[in-house]
Amino acid sequence: MAIVRYSPWSEVDSLQRQLNRVFNDILPSTSSTEFSNFSQVPAAELTETENALILKLEVPGMKPADINIEARAKSLSISGERKSEIKSEAEGKTRSEFRYGSFQRVIPLPVRIQNTEVKAEYENGILHLTLPKAESEKNKVVKVNLDKLNA
Repeated sequence: MAIVRYSPWSEVDSLQRQLNRVFNDILPSTSSTEFSNFSQVPAAELTETENALILKLEVPGMKPADINIEARAKSLSISGERKSEIKSEAEGKTRSEFRYGSFQRVIPLPVRIQNTEVKAEYENGILHLTLPKAESEKNKVVKVNLDKLNA
């Protein structure tokens, strides 16, 4: 029987090759101009105050007409499309790292909101949404009568 020397580094190398293959399949190549395999959603920041939720989203380079906002009592759906403005009149190549295409994001809210009273502002590539909280239900006290049971 032959003695085989154990080499833990060969297993680490094998694992690294497998991880590299996974990331190469997900991430675009450096020559690609689109992130076709990578879902891009705008970054969000949610702040809760006493009377409202304040939501900020990064959507730079978009026109307000290209953004669709749908408010529900417990969630907010935001979708849109950033279109390329490159006009190729001259011969040549354009290399861009900008992200173009459509996106959709549903943000669950920690409290119920008055979805008919949502206010939106768009300034400097930041979408500001003010989501007023719904009137919380007051604790209702209900008297429960217990009939005497005849045994």
